[in-house]
Amino acid sequence: MKVVQVVPRYPPHTGGVETHVKEVSEGLVERGHDVTVVTADWGTGVSRTETRDGVDVRRHRGFAPRHSFHIAPGMVRSVRQVNPDVVHAHNYHSLPVLFGALAADDARFVVTPHYHGESASSFRDRLLALYRPVGGWVLRRANAVVAVSQWERARLSADFGVEASVVPNGVDLARFRDVEPVERDDPYLLTVGRLEEYKGVQHAIRALVKLADYELLVAGSGDYREHLREVAHEAGVADRVTFLGYVTDEELPGLYAGAAAHLTLSAFEAYGMTVGESLAAGTPCVVRNQGALADWAEIEGCVGVADVRPETVAEAVATAVGRETAPESLPTWDEVVEGVARFYVES
Repeated sequence: MKVVQVVPRYPPHTGGVETHVKEVSEGLVERGHDVTVVTADWGTGVSRTETRDGVDVRRHRGFAPRHSFHIAPGMVRSVRQVNPDVVHAHNYHSLPVLFGALAADDARFVVTPHYHGESASSFRDRLLALYRPVGGWVLRRANAVVAVSQWERARLSADFGVEASVVPNGVDLARFRDVEPVERDDPYLLTVGRLEEYKGVQHAIRALVKLADYELLVAGSGDYREHLREVAHEAGVADRVTFLGYVTDEELPGLYAGAAAHLTLSAFEAYGMTVGESLAAGTPCVVRNQGALADWAEIEGCVGVADVRPETVAEAVATAVGRETAPESLPTWDEVVEGVARFYVES
C-alpha cells in the first residue's frame, strides 16, 4: 500500500506530532508498506529530499507567520505525484492538513488532528478563528478521523460535530525500561518539552519555593527560556534550576528514571506524550487537570492538580514521589501502528 503522511514538520525536528508521525511511518515500512512523508520544513538545515529509516521524505519551503500554519501549497502537487492509496494528514492547527485534503483526490483520506482547540498566542487564536470553517471542511472531508485521546475525541465532537475514533500515542517501552538513572548530588524534579509559556514550566519553578529538598532540571529549548530564568531569580530559586537545553534521545530515558517526579503543567495538550515516557521509566508524574492531561490524572502513578499555585503543585509532588507506575498498561507504538492501519483499509 502507498501511504503519504502530510505533516508540518518531521524529524530531526522534535515534538509530539513529529514523534507520532515518525513512529507510525517507520512501523508501516516495517510491515511492507511504501511510505512517503510530505512536510513544510525545508530550509532549516535539512535536505529537501531524503530517506530516513526507510521513509521517503519530501520537504517544501513553508511560510509560517509567527511560526504558525506553515503555508506551502507545493505540497499538493508533491502528494499527487506519489499517486497514493492513502493520504494521512496530521495537525489541524497547521495548513498542511488542508493541503492533504486537497491532494487526496480518490485516495482514502485520514486525519489525525492532534486538536487542542486553542493556541499559545492571541495572534494564533485569531488565525484559528478565521481558519475554522476550512478546518471543519477538512475534518468532514475525511474518511476517518483518529484522535489521540478521549478528551480530544470529545472536543472534536463538541466543536465540529465530528465523530472520531481513538488510537492513543504509544511508548517505546524497551527504550525506557531498566535504564541507568541519572544521579545528582540532590534529588531532582524534571520537566521536558519546548520552552513556551503555555507549557507551564514557570509554575514548576515557583513551586520550588515550597520544595526545599529538590532541584529542578528543565529539558528543552525555546524562546521562553530567558523569561523562565527571570522567574527563577524572582522566586529566589535560581541556584536550584538547571536549564539543560536540548536533550538527546539517548540521554532522556536516564533523566526520567533518575527524577523523583516529572511535572507536566501545560495549559493545553492533545495528549501529553512526555507523561507516558516518564511512567514507562518508572517515574511518577504531576499533571495539570486541563485538556488531555486530565485523562492522565486517572492513571496509576499520576497526580492531578486543579490549579498551579506553588502550594498546590508542591503538595502534589509530595503525594506523587514514591508512587508506583504501571508501564505494562501503556500503549505501545506497535499497537498504534496496527490501530491506525485498520483505518487505511476500513475507512
